[in-house]
Amino acid sequence: MENKYVIEAHGIRKKYKGFALDIPELRIPEGFATALIGENGAGKTTLLNILSGILLRCQGEIRYFDRYTGQDREEIPDVKELIGYTASGSYYVAQWRLKEVEEISQVLFQGFHRDRFEQWCRDLAIGAGGWDPKQKVGALSDGNRMKLMIAGVLARDTRLLLMDEPASPLDPLMRDRLCEVIREYLEEGNGQRSVFFSTHNVADMENVTDYAIIMEQGQVVEQGFVEDLKEKYVLVKGDTADVGKVRDRLFTCSSGQYGFEGICLAEKLDRLAGCDVSVERPSLTQISVAVMKHYSKAAKG
Repeated sequence: MENKYVIEAHGIRKKYKGFALDIPELRIPEGFATALIGENGAGKTTLLNILSGILLRCQGEIRYFDRYTGQDREEIPDVKELIGYTASGSYYVAQWRLKEVEEISQVLFQGFHRDRFEQWCRDLAIGAGGWDPKQKVGALSDGNRMKLMIAGVLARDTRLLLMDEPASPLDPLMRDRLCEVIREYLEEGNGQRSVFFSTHNVADMENVTDYAIIMEQGQVVEQGFVEDLKEKYVLVKGDTADVGKVRDRLFTCSSGQYGFEGICLAEKLDRLAGCDVSVERPSLTQISVAVMKHYSKAAKG
């Protein structure tokens, strides 16, 4: 089955002093939850700001929903109506009360539903009372500010959510709830809704991730559907005494008192023939860490 893409981008480039984002090609599949994975400073926020239209001065072409361009996003109101964005820092003014957040959101977006917003505030337990119209944004914790942004985009009629580190300020229970919310959002869209979120802590969001894009130092170094990546890479384990025999044959390798483990490309597994090792299916977290380590070393020479 041929994949449809909610976003297609070509030649995305943005330079800062000491850092450059350089992505020749990017495709985000429609109907899935896509994780943008990378360590702090990899360029995740810069990319999301470009895709959301917050950062306009950059090179490249972007296409949304197989129909609209980046210029259309700025000139045709219907395009922004379809896209919801949550930032890593609150974009609501600290002095606003929740009632003002609701009123301003209704002015900005035709597809904003006040009853839905208030219900999500209750469901996500924002603040002490869940929905207190007099509660000020500035009085909320970082986690509650993130939940407020999530309530704001879920109250709208959208087809794409762009979320920058949505799990970072949340407690473990709410991170689990976030995964449920994302999955419900996708299921209710019947294949026409998509979520693209960034994370540097893959384990928190692994169970909701369908497709992964791994970044290192401003570049995409790996991507694919999670199940395909778990076929492409394998987890190898063995005794510490044998680590010297296999280290150079693995993608990455770490060893300790009780043995070693590393990630190997499945297509190169035959290079370990004759070595006393066990092979397991890796998690997305293990794959991501290995890929980032590998390309970080390559970049440092």
